[in-house]
Amino acid sequence: MLLKNWEDLPDFMRVDEVRPYYEVLKRHKGSLILKRAFDVVAGSVLLVILAIPMSVIAIEIKRDSPGPVFYRQERVTTYGKKFKIHKFRTMVDGADRKGSTVTVDHDSRITNVGAKLRDKRLDELPQLFDVLDGNMSFVGTRPEAVKYVKQYGKYNKAYYATLLLPAGITSEASIKYKDEARLLEEADDVDLVYMRDVLPGKMKWNLESIKKFSFLGEIGTMFKTVGAVSKE
Repeated sequence: MLLKNWEDLPDFMRVDEVRPYYEVLKRHKGSLILKRAFDVVAGSVLLVILAIPMSVIAIEIKRDSPGPVFYRQERVTTYGKKFKIHKFRTMVDGADRKGSTVTVDHDSRITNVGAKLRDKRLDELPQLFDVLDGNMSFVGTRPEAVKYVKQYGKYNKAYYATLLLPAGITSEASIKYKDEARLLEEADDVDLVYMRDVLPGKMKWNLESIKKFSFLGEIGTMFKTVGAVSKE
């Protein structure tokens, strides 16, 4: 994975708040190449190993409720590129038209099989396809919905720095905010509370991870994620 020249970044990212994070990544070009190589190799191996379990999950989803196996919502990744993420569907078909993009605890839209998948984050296994496509990485800022990214400039332009790298399946912020749905459960306006109260905390961790970026550090985050999920 190569970092674009500063002059080639989208206009909205070429701001003073993003520059320090860009300079950090510029010093770690070798680690960025290793990061992409690891994503391709590990992603390919895991897809082979998990092919049968993922097929079983797909069958259970179809048996549990009507609708597609995958949930494909538009998200944002490197340099503001939009893509449709792959996730196993854990909610009723058309759930995003029946409520907030953010899911809260005890959300009535979650299916029986979906609740089990979400508990162990198994709904995120299909994101291996997104990793191989280059839209995501194993470690990186979780991909936000388009409507939230459009508000970054309103809250803190430094948030755009997270778009210097591909979105990730996991991150330090994901580990710290694994109970995010519970935090939003009592909110009257979930979208507002998420942007105003939850996202700033997550972004603090995301931006700190960029400041301390290293390939070995990301491997460590993956091990931490496995440990956090196994305790749930």
